[in-house]
Amino acid sequence: MTLAVLALRLVVCTLALPMFLLNLLGLWSWVCKKCFPYFLKRFSVMYNEQMASQKRELFSNLQEFAGPSGKLTLLEVGCGTGANFKFYPPGCRVTCIDPNPNFEKFLFKSVAENRQLQFERFVVAAGEDMHQVTDGSVDVVVCTLVLCSVKNQEKILREVCRVLKPGGAFYFMEHVADERSTWNYFWQQVLDPVWFLFFDGCNLTRESWKTIEQASFSKLKLQHIQAPLSWTLVRPHIYGYAVK
Repeated sequence: MTLAVLALRLVVCTLALPMFLLNLLGLWSWVCKKCFPYFLKRFSVMYNEQMASQKRELFSNLQEFAGPSGKLTLLEVGCGTGANFKFYPPGCRVTCIDPNPNFEKFLFKSVAENRQLQFERFVVAAGEDMHQVTDGSVDVVVCTLVLCSVKNQEKILREVCRVLKPGGAFYFMEHVADERSTWNYFWQQVLDPVWFLFFDGCNLTRESWKTIEQASFSKLKLQHIQAPLSWTLVRPHIYGYAVK
């Protein structure tokens, strides 16, 4: 199995050699940062349609973590185009963080379409360094389809714990590696190096549930599912929430 993966990876990487060279020169990353928001806008529509029931279930108890005033303060890390806004409760105060400033115009379009929310601000920053957000200042942190592409999962979860209020919650929905005995995992391994280039640093083979389980949360509710998605490679998912 390993030899077959290596052989096929070699073929795939050879075909993608021009992209690897552009990436080394820093040009491919620049192009991706510009173009990826346009792709994600279209992908998010499809994803929300196919994952609507799972998202509604995931976010159904958000309001339980609101403070004494009844207002829910929510920070979304890796907000992208604001695809989750429609699932947040009315009156929710939302702050967004994303390292790609090119998402801004798409994000504000989603803000305009979701007037039930109280939008606070958009911060251009990586989730591993959210120093603009005060310690213990938010009730909920949301992170969907983000842990697959961050540079350091452990660091981002430490930042999540830092900004959460005591008793606050971290909500997540992520595609992950499939079971190792499956053909899907085989192809995830083969295509991972090129997938990384095409989808702005996304990894197909991350076992993100392990990092979440090892983080310093007091309570964790986590489910593994095969998501009802058209793209087989990203069907293995985890979702749930963890309480600080």
